[in-house]
Amino acid sequence: MHLKLIKNPDESKKIIYDISRVIYAETHATSLLVVEAMASMIKNISISSKKDFKDIISDESLFDSLKENSRNHQYLKIDSQNRAFQMCMRVVKRMLNGDLADCCFGATKFHHSDEMPDWAVARGYIADIDGLLFYL
Repeated sequence: MHLKLIKNPDESKKIIYDISRVIYAETHATSLLVVEAMASMIKNISISSKKDFKDIISDESLFDSLKENSRNHQYLKIDSQNRAFQMCMRVVKRMLNGDLADCCFGATKFHHSDEMPDWAVARGYIADIDGLLFYL
């Protein structure tokens, strides 16, 4: 039996999946609000840096889950039929269509509440959403 890998040529669908995967890995999709906040932050980064989404979601300095030794790295491998992941995909579609309000107040950085990166020491966070702290 010969298996053939089928690739989706529609790049817009691939970016939805790729952004959703990173959001799921960082938030575990514990709530709609935290998923919306992470999607908002990704859009804020895109606007402020003029980087495209592909570059943003591949940046290990922004998303620890991209590092192989991260405790959240395993969550990048999510079944696309998982209900929580499907929620992430719906939110990302809304964000890409401009239908998602900025619910993280302009934030462009975040970290998990049980961590304290050096860059966050002298800053005050602007939102605490389900264990994620967001910063300008």
